[in-house]
Amino acid sequence: MRNAWGQQFDVPAGYLNTASIGIPPASAADALADAVDRWRRGVARPPDYDEYVATARVAWAALTGLDPADVATGASVSQLVGLVAASLPATTRVLTAGSEFTSVTFPFAAQGMPVTEVPLADLVSHVDDHDLVAVSVVQSADGGMVDLAGLRAAGKPVLLDATQAAGWLPLRLDWADWVVGTGYKWLLAPRGAAWLGGRPEALERVLPLAANWYAADDPWQGIYGLPLRLAKDARRLDLSPAWFAQLGAAATLPWLAGLDLAAVRDHCVGLADATLAGFGLPPRGSAVISVDLTAEQVRRLTDAGVVGAVRAGRMRLSFHLYNTMDDVDLVLASTC
Repeated sequence: MRNAWGQQFDVPAGYLNTASIGIPPASAADALADAVDRWRRGVARPPDYDEYVATARVAWAALTGLDPADVATGASVSQLVGLVAASLPATTRVLTAGSEFTSVTFPFAAQGMPVTEVPLADLVSHVDDHDLVAVSVVQSADGGMVDLAGLRAAGKPVLLDATQAAGWLPLRLDWADWVVGTGYKWLLAPRGAAWLGGRPEALERVLPLAANWYAADDPWQGIYGLPLRLAKDARRLDLSPAWFAQLGAAATLPWLAGLDLAAVRDHCVGLADATLAGFGLPPRGSAVISVDLTAEQVRRLTDAGVVGAVRAGRMRLSFHLYNTMDDVDLVLASTC
């Protein structure tokens, strides 16, 4: 058991795979186990989960610098990006990074929109030739970080995926048209909770294509019959919640939002850059790194108990607040 930032984590030495799946604090896992027990005993009631949805919404808004009234809740990034894509003209010219995660790009391509991929470093210089930029704040494959200041200055509509950034990187994204993110990585929640936020005028353009009872102004009065009576704010885009995912998010997101995220960033980036230095590589300033390893190095890494992920043909290692220099030493001792 590791103690970190006021929480206990049952995380094994060498776990460097948060970019795939985060490890919850023990208190959050216990809360989820208690919820499963209540479910199995028949004492859970659907309205019990509403407070968790509201708590997680407010906390995700705080982590991304948005107003909670401008945040909708869903189940996955692709589902939420799909709402945006289906609401835009089919002629929308979309610009993205060549290494972008496909949950960001596939929804636009599936609508038949022209989607152009360029190297991440060249993204800002190509903005003028496109109608929308859709990109992750931090790239899933290698931890590359987009030039947020450059995108903001360019003045084009932007959709940002904060999945690999929120939770370790201080963010203020209220200038972006749309911001999406999911909770099961750096936010340490169960899979099945995701959010869509942004500027009110941009959100108004998004069609509630999954309109349902939970998107009603009063969900418990919106279960049966017409007329259509959706919420006036971003909740009109809500998806009926995955209860346990929202409960887990309500247990972890407020705690993360209350931390000094600049200190969390320095901790995570410090470990990642120390690992790169051990390989003789320059620092990158990201909590996610990607290194070329031989098959023998990968075998030794695995035998030592290090958990990472192979992405785009390279070993990806990701460092969160429960990691320590012991994890760095384990990586370097087994590969260098």
